Amino acid sequence: MEFIIDSENAKKRLDIYLSENIKDRTRSYIKTLIVSGNVLVNGKKEKSGYKLKNKDKIVVTIPKDELLDIKEENIPLNIIYEDDDIIIINKEKGMVVHPANGNYTGTVVNSLMYSHKNNLSSINGIVRPGIVHRIDKDTSGIIVVAKNDNAHKKLSSQFKEHSITRKYIAIVKGIVKKDTMDIDLPIGRSEKDRKKMAVTNKNSKNAVTHIKVLKRFYNSNLTLVEATLETGRTHQIRVHMAYMGYPLLGDSVYGKKDSKFKINGQVLHAKTLGFIHPTTNKYVEFDSNLPKYFEDLIEILEKKEK
Repeated sequence: MEFIIDSENAKKRLDIYLSENIKDRTRSYIKTLIVSGNVLVNGKKEKSGYKLKNKDKIVVTIPKDELLDIKEENIPLNIIYEDDDIIIINKEKGMVVHPANGNYTGTVVNSLMYSHKNNLSSINGIVRPGIVHRIDKDTSGIIVVAKNDNAHKKLSSQFKEHSITRKYIAIVKGIVKKDTMDIDLPIGRSEKDRKKMAVTNKNSKNAVTHIKVLKRFYNSNLTLVEATLETGRTHQIRVHMAYMGYPLLGDSVYGKKDSKFKINGQVLHAKTLGFIHPTTNKYVEFDSNLPKYFEDLIEILEKKEK
């Protein structure tokens, strides 16, 4: 497909312009096209942040998806709901959602390729078939997978508009004094460490997290909280809570690794996910149980309060 830039769209970023004009593809997929050389501006490869000029000619080549490239693995998944359009999975802690650097096997996608190979949306290409969104490796809980492109597009639109209900349960270090907290701080790539995110005003996006205290464990100096996402930025809850002085227990990236409870990774669970169903157009909401390690930890902390 080809696009000729007019004066109205001049100065826009290349990736943003394409996201606005290629409606059936996600922005992350478009970035992949740009990086892989499938987007040419005036016959040359440019970066995602390239500022368009009047009369620039953009040629986009969308490669044919070949789902067979991903290794199929018979890995059990905790599927709590499934119909003709969606799959709701309660992902376990330690499992990666889709193949990426260092994790090409053992992911949710590898499992889905074994069980749902010909029944996944193709919008996010060969590496992320069916994947509408993701949660971190060490975050457990609910994710939704799209079984067809129509469902994927409708779900992606809701994530983009921030109309999805997303509630998490976490244990954070320190005693959170206020019963509720509304954190409205922009998040972008850290200038000190490009692998990390940070609260910053430079090249950032608005990020809003609503915090509700569920229980304070004074003897352990920890707090059980519910975090509701208004936006969905990378590592949003972890970054916001660390910035406020309450890093997540077990989070060695944005806090300090805690050996006391022998936990690998942040104590964070995506408990609730709600959205408008892509076919019925009715609101549906799914809830997941806390993993055993999380429940056991709460039990230990409660005993210490007696």
